[in-house]
Amino acid sequence: MKEIATNVFQLSLLPRNSINCYVVDDILIDAGIRSSAAKILKAIRTKTINTHVLTHAHADHQGSSNAICIARNIPLWTSETEKANAESGRVIYEYPDATHVVARFQQKYWAGKGMPVSKTLKEGDPVGSFTVIETPGHSNGHLSFFREKDRLLIAGDALINMNLLTTITGLSLPPSLFTTNRETAIQSVLKIYALKPNIICFGHGPVLYNNGQLEKLVEKLSEIS
Repeated sequence: MKEIATNVFQLSLLPRNSINCYVVDDILIDAGIRSSAAKILKAIRTKTINTHVLTHAHADHQGSSNAICIARNIPLWTSETEKANAESGRVIYEYPDATHVVARFQQKYWAGKGMPVSKTLKEGDPVGSFTVIETPGHSNGHLSFFREKDRLLIAGDALINMNLLTTITGLSLPPSLFTTNRETAIQSVLKIYALKPNIICFGHGPVLYNNGQLEKLVEKLSEIS
């Protein structure tokens, strides 16, 4: 695991930071794909983890949730809107085209078993030293997590920092193929921009130490929206 800031650690689950999860305080945020469980459990074996939280219940974030919660005997928290997906393990039905070959691949090979949700989260709730920020669009119940003292944002897939095909680094919205509502997703990016984050951690892509990149993306989105 790589230390990003005080009590914030990134665990890259696939090469080039293409799928990430995070440990913040005593909380595991996201859990990669189904085959990520062993790597995550090994990485957190010496960590005190009391809770597992999802930014959203897509297959590349909830894939190992069931295995990890059972292995570590910890509860799962999601937004109210993501609860049904997390509990059922059916994670692609909100995609614009759930019959697409990539969507079906994700459901068959990446998605994990469902896991009961012990608590649902909403805007403003505390999650360790972070605060819940509702950032829907990529999924209907997507959450991000913001820490005011160092302006650090766990963005999930509200933003990504790589091209998912080429793995070239760059800040953008996630692909439309996996995004429920693009216009809502853009509004969530504007909400994130208003927080003025200094450090942004992504589900996909390396950590960004913001030096105007987010402002440039917002300008670009304003031009095309």
